[in-house]
Amino acid sequence: MFTGIVEEVGRVVSFEHKAAAWRLVVEASVVVQGAAIGDSIAVNGCCLTVVEREAKRLSFDLLEETVRLTNISQVGAGGVVNLERSLRPDGSMGGHFVSGHVDGPGEIAVLEPRGADRYLRVCYPAQYRGLLVPKGSIAIDGVSLTVVEVTDEWFSIWLIPHTMEVTNLGGRRAGDRVNLEFDMLAKYVDRLLALREAAARSPQVPGDAPVKPTWQS
Repeated sequence: MFTGIVEEVGRVVSFEHKAAAWRLVVEASVVVQGAAIGDSIAVNGCCLTVVEREAKRLSFDLLEETVRLTNISQVGAGGVVNLERSLRPDGSMGGHFVSGHVDGPGEIAVLEPRGADRYLRVCYPAQYRGLLVPKGSIAIDGVSLTVVEVTDEWFSIWLIPHTMEVTNLGGRRAGDRVNLEFDMLAKYVDRLLALREAAARSPQVPGDAPVKPTWQS
């Protein structure tokens, strides 16, 4: 479990296809401290397990599904990724509950200065439209952010200068792919409503196919 408060931006050393999995090596300074084999680290919002640790490097193995659903493969050697260690029981909850399980990709449509802040507009897949509300939460590349506007095709965010400075969003451009994780509470509510609606139509009997929430249809 994470909070979406990025601790540092790490640099990708390598991303290679090995015999068993894809191997990602990231250079960092903060999240390496106290890290051990088996620990969970959010890399661009994707929960990955540390498989090797050096003085200032962490290595992770990625499955094909992770490569397909996230933008990590597109970063490339020398690129930067957002890093966050898992939430400790005595830690500060500054963002929102982020599982590190990326739901799908988004694409930056607009990222431009407006006054001292930056305006960000992201296009997202239609099946997730029921999971967004104005002033709700979303994680973009692992960054906990507050939604401003919502349509069936896109949502918008206002980014303060600090966010641009301490995350990789400062180097993003229109057309870039970003990892999206929608609010966990919204997904649970959507699932419960889907079950209730299905039960109202025709009570489910043993052997019936399970009901899918709208964002998985």
